[in-house]
Amino acid sequence: MAEQQTYEFVEVKASDILAERQREWAGFTTFLTWAVGAIATLLVLIYLIWG
Repeated sequence: MAEQQTYEFVEVKASDILAERQREWAGFTTFLTWAVGAIATLLVLIYLIWG
């Protein structure tokens, strides 16, 4: 026979979810800023080398 599984449900507060989403958004915007800067730098270097 298959074993029975039990699940424990804990209370999730809106403040926990909001804090997590704010951290994710801050990480995303930081990543996006660096990515745009790197792409711009790369395009300038390509222009200067092969321009």
